[in-house]
Amino acid sequence: MNVGIVRAVLAKTGASGIDKLPATGPVTVQVPGPGESGLDGDPICDTDHHGGPDQAVYAYAREDLDGWEPELGPLRAGTFGENLTTRGVDVTGAELGERWRVGAVLLQVTVPRIPCRTFAAWLERGGWVRTFTRAARPGAYLSVVEPGEVHAGDPVTVEHRPGHGVTIGTAFRALLTEPELLPGLLAAGDDLLPGVRAQVERRTRS
Repeated sequence: MNVGIVRAVLAKTGASGIDKLPATGPVTVQVPGPGESGLDGDPICDTDHHGGPDQAVYAYAREDLDGWEPELGPLRAGTFGENLTTRGVDVTGAELGERWRVGAVLLQVTVPRIPCRTFAAWLERGGWVRTFTRAARPGAYLSVVEPGEVHAGDPVTVEHRPGHGVTIGTAFRALLTEPELLPGLLAAGDDLLPGVRAQVERRTRS
């Protein structure tokens, strides 16, 4: 697990908690309030766009970090602002509503990460939002179903997969680059967050 430290980010007014460092001991994970992280000691600075129950934990695959290294150089766990650096889990292929057991904690996949200018400024990469979007390996936000403690090295086990086929990758592409996929997101049923459902319905009506 990785938790953030507050620091100024180039080309951005104010501070950010995007810089995550591997935790040295157990981390308590709980259901956060609005604009808060689900991890104890993990600051959220931009509370308008980050944090809250549906974005309690952000996961990114170690395999996807490795895939960026030829372009970005060595990437330690937490570089992309992820709280949970997974290994052996298809994060992009995870279905909305999929449940993961990590240590004593049960998490539920909610939405893909949408890249922002803070992310680009943190990496100091021009055109990074476009590059990250084109790659369509966004990582996943998760809510906390059962709180508890997580230790470094705890395996991630998929305990439930809904079976509707609406994945993090599909949702990301539908929302950002392939609007023709939007109607298909409704197949996720109650696993599609109300705010995303409203966006899909609004955009498919126009």
